[in-house]
Amino acid sequence: MEFDLPKTAVAFLVVIGIGIGGMFATPMGTDTVLMMVAPSMIVFGLIMTLLGIKHGEYRATN
Repeated sequence: MEFDLPKTAVAFLVVIGIGIGGMFATPMGTDTVLMMVAPSMIVFGLIMTLLGIKHGEYRATN
């Protein structure tokens, strides 16, 4: 399966959505989830996506 921008964005949002949905099931407050957990999950996901893209580029050229 080839990943292009729309497929990658949908997969990213699904994974983040599952993580945030799971956090709502915990006794942690909604404010904490939305103000602290969700932004950190998004930033971490973006960093890992960029690292994955760069690693894929490296593997494709070598």
